Amino acid sequence: MARIIRGKMDATGMRFGLVVSQFNSLVTERLQAGAIDALCRHGVQDSDIDVVLVPGAFDIPLFAKKMATSGRYHALICLGAVIKGETPHFDFIASAMTQGVKEIMLSHGLPVTFGVLTTETVDQALDRAGAKLGNKGAEVAIAAIEMVNALKELEALR
Repeated sequence: MARIIRGKMDATGMRFGLVVSQFNSLVTERLQAGAIDALCRHGVQDSDIDVVLVPGAFDIPLFAKKMATSGRYHALICLGAVIKGETPHFDFIASAMTQGVKEIMLSHGLPVTFGVLTTETVDQALDRAGAKLGNKGAEVAIAAIEMVNALKELEALR
């Protein structure tokens, strides 16, 4: 029979770092609240959550990298909202930031979840920040917990 490894949903004793873009704060504050609520509902103490507010989504990878190198966190959660405008700026920001976050996760072997919304409109972003389509901040926080525990199980197989 195949061995199935899946992380438990218990985050008791874990530390999480959140990197949250302040740009589009109407959206990102809701994502942040959703993430913190989800972490606490799964056993994380409020004092084991550090939130770093950064100016914009483009700044997320720098601070995520600093947090990853600290060795302080079991996982990082990146939250932001990049909303398409009339120029290609959206494409450059979204692409660079996505690539930066991916590189941090792979180079540090640390779960880094991606809760940066890339939407066409503010309404679409608000829908994904708790209005109609759930809260993506909460969803990526839960994914972070699952990833940490799955990695622990995988490492225990050695």
